[in-house]
Amino acid sequence: MTPTADTLRNHLVEVERLRQAAFDAPANVRAALAGVRSVQVQRFHFTYADFLASPRHGQAARFFLNELYGSHDYRQRDAQFARIAGAIERLFPAKVMALAVQLAEVHALTETLDWQLSQAWSAVPGAPPDTAEETAGRYLACWRQVGRPADRERQLQAVMALGWQLAEVVRIPGLRMALRLMRKPAHAAGLAVLQEVLENGFDAFTSMGQPDGFLHEVHPRESDWIGSFFAAELPGITQRLASALSPAN
Repeated sequence: MTPTADTLRNHLVEVERLRQAAFDAPANVRAALAGVRSVQVQRFHFTYADFLASPRHGQAARFFLNELYGSHDYRQRDAQFARIAGAIERLFPAKVMALAVQLAEVHALTETLDWQLSQAWSAVPGAPPDTAEETAGRYLACWRQVGRPADRERQLQAVMALGWQLAEVVRIPGLRMALRLMRKPAHAAGLAVLQEVLENGFDAFTSMGQPDGFLHEVHPRESDWIGSFFAAELPGITQRLASALSPAN
């Protein structure tokens, strides 16, 4: 096993450890984790409403939402990545392997930070938050309690690196055809989910042409939210996040 394949597997081992911990956790912690992720998905919808509604950028925005920030069960997909870590490196261009490593790193960081947020969330006494304002207030209190600003920045940098890696991969001549030809062998080998992720990412970024307009917006928008979550006056940022979580959005 090469160092790159080892890195991929190490990220996925950590992801699986945290997911198993969440699976084994008490009901209130599992509910807290669901609450944390619901806030994050709603905030993404609010922040990128323009891209999600765009014929050009919508597919790429939904790929980011579903594969990076969504609340789906990724176990099957990640197990497939881990299972053929060495094969990916042997059979695909180096940029495809780098893409797999970036995706695994993003999930490892996200699982770690979400798990800590959920533990802080579940430790708050009283009834679960009911309104958007209460939910925003609890999320921000837990965010500041967990802290880890350097890891938040690293998480964002990993997301950006993934986006730019994907933008490069779609320019590799013949790769889309190669992915299409892999469908039947991938299904036969039990790698259908991995195949689907690769094709969806490829098509999402191909559909928008030049990715600069989208990717150059992700970093400042995310940096603005992250910085505000840590440092903004609490009443103001609570109201801002509550607006993102309101049913009208």
